[in-house]
Amino acid sequence: MRIAAQDAPKPRRHQSAGQVILFSVSRQTFAIAAGAVREIRDTDSLAGAAVEMEQTRVPKVRHTVERAHRTYFVVNACLHFHLPVSRPSLVLVLRELRAAVLVDRIERMVEIAAVYPLPGAFQGEERQWYRGLAYLDDCVIPVLQPSGFLSPAEFRWLDSSARASASRRELEGAARA
Repeated sequence: MRIAAQDAPKPRRHQSAGQVILFSVSRQTFAIAAGAVREIRDTDSLAGAAVEMEQTRVPKVRHTVERAHRTYFVVNACLHFHLPVSRPSLVLVLRELRAAVLVDRIERMVEIAAVYPLPGAFQGEERQWYRGLAYLDDCVIPVLQPSGFLSPAEFRWLDSSARASASRRELEGAARA
């Protein structure tokens, strides 16, 4: 005879979660740890501070923005996630990375109980994008890995491109003076 407790399924391993920000990009909902976001800004408030980048190697980044004496690369989330183009109205400025992410809207902030591992169906670059999955209100929501927006190689390339663009602007300014 078996004891019922021995027949119980083993709990699946999962990461503890906490507070997340739910936001949407092209009608798709995502979650990101609230602690990973430094600030949320309206795109209109950053429009004057954004500098267009002259590079095509990382097409999801077209602008930089200066915040607190730090340059952030602005990632278009639609291009990053290969979603239909939308009209983002907000920018999530990330805390630990020099990246800011264009999103359509913030849905809400919520506490989630767990982040479950990605199933094997997630392949390739998706494995870098997502920390795991959360179950909330009868929906499965991808929880983002903030470091998945730009790889170290992309940061190196963008830094190099930004320095070259700044040098060109300085030379053009000196030529006009």
